[in-house]
Amino acid sequence: MTDTPTFNFDFSGQTALVTGGTRGIGENIVKSLSQCGCHVVYTGTTKSAPHHVPNTSFYTLDLSDDSSIKAFFEQAKKDHPKIDVLINNAGINIISDIRNIKPLEVEKVMSVNLLGPAKLTSKVSSIMAHHKYGRIVNISSVFGVGSRQQRSSYSASKAGLIGQTQAVALDLAKEGILANVICPGFVKTELTARMLGDKGMAEITNRIPLGRLAEPHDITPSILFLASNLNTYITGQTLVVDGGYLVA
Repeated sequence: MTDTPTFNFDFSGQTALVTGGTRGIGENIVKSLSQCGCHVVYTGTTKSAPHHVPNTSFYTLDLSDDSSIKAFFEQAKKDHPKIDVLINNAGINIISDIRNIKPLEVEKVMSVNLLGPAKLTSKVSSIMAHHKYGRIVNISSVFGVGSRQQRSSYSASKAGLIGQTQAVALDLAKEGILANVICPGFVKTELTARMLGDKGMAEITNRIPLGRLAEPHDITPSILFLASNLNTYITGQTLVVDGGYLVA
């Protein structure tokens, strides 16, 4: 299997904004959308694009910094006055016992995972409403539905994103804008390997009914469907893509 299998979605003539598009699931989303004819505006915290993908534009964005959000949006709006798809993918996870986590760490997680998507959605949905069309896909997590120890801030932010999306779907339905949530399970990325270690990866794999961690390209097709014009009637919904982890 390749990292970017061929999809039959057609995003020709559309522009998508993808946050956290420099690695992992985000990088795969950017490549796949580009492959489907979309112009992809993607962001990361690095100063320059870490990889070259055709038909894309990269911007530096720190979702925990209001001045960064303002500067990004002012420039992006000039460069790309029409945005059809918003994928709020950027996220961070700080693992810590509730007794030890620092207030600034909690604020950082909430700023990036929950407040950042709210701020971008507010701005981008106004552009979408002008054209009476839009697709918003927020990337939550299985930890937004269930949780485990030392994930209090992360779970709170990801559960909040689910609730936020449901309200957004109701706010924007009459404008032709559909908003949904994808909750990936454990995905084989550098970040996952670093946080879980070999022992943790093996333990989690044994708990997944499909017997393996997801690859980024296992998650992307569901995102692309909800973001595409093939989705005409699904809004306010949460789709878990976890290999059966939560129901096991």
